[in-house]
Amino acid sequence: MKQILLSLLFSMSLAATAMAEPVKVVMETSKGDIELSLDQDKAPISVANFLRYVDEGFYNGTIFHRVIPDFMIQGGGMNVDMQRKPGQAPIKNEAKNGLKNRRGTIAMARTSDPHSATTQFFINHQDNTNLDYPSFDGWGYTVFGKVTKGMDVVDAIAATPTGTKNGHRDVPVETILIKSVKRVETVK
Repeated sequence: MKQILLSLLFSMSLAATAMAEPVKVVMETSKGDIELSLDQDKAPISVANFLRYVDEGFYNGTIFHRVIPDFMIQGGGMNVDMQRKPGQAPIKNEAKNGLKNRRGTIAMARTSDPHSATTQFFINHQDNTNLDYPSFDGWGYTVFGKVTKGMDVVDAIAATPTGTKNGHRDVPVETILIKSVKRVETVK
């Protein structure tokens, strides 16, 4: 019995070490910094996609272009002139991963096509269970991480007055710039 228990504990230990460490990134905005922890285990495609854009510097100089208080703040695809930055091919929807659209989580933005996410993301300002798999369209919106520091910055962005600009609604009147998004090196 003791050997079985030890074997089970050893197997559980191996499984735990096989899980990828979360990746941390810092998003420097004109309202302050937001630190994010990205879940590579549950959303590997979405995290790899996001990190590709981070590593390329794609997000530097983009804006939060859609802000709806008590819902979400969206960015990652428009420049200060509200021109869309072209991205890579769309990725597969991973909304079945068990992660939920709760306050402070980051998820991939998409069109009505479930597999259309590219560069844009949103940070949930409140629990948005209606966006969880299976959602209203049978798919949902893929959560791939969460805010670990800077939720006050998210709240400040969400409180920004909005209007219409270049045909887009819910655009902050004050430009909210994403200055940079960079990986945070972890020390072990």
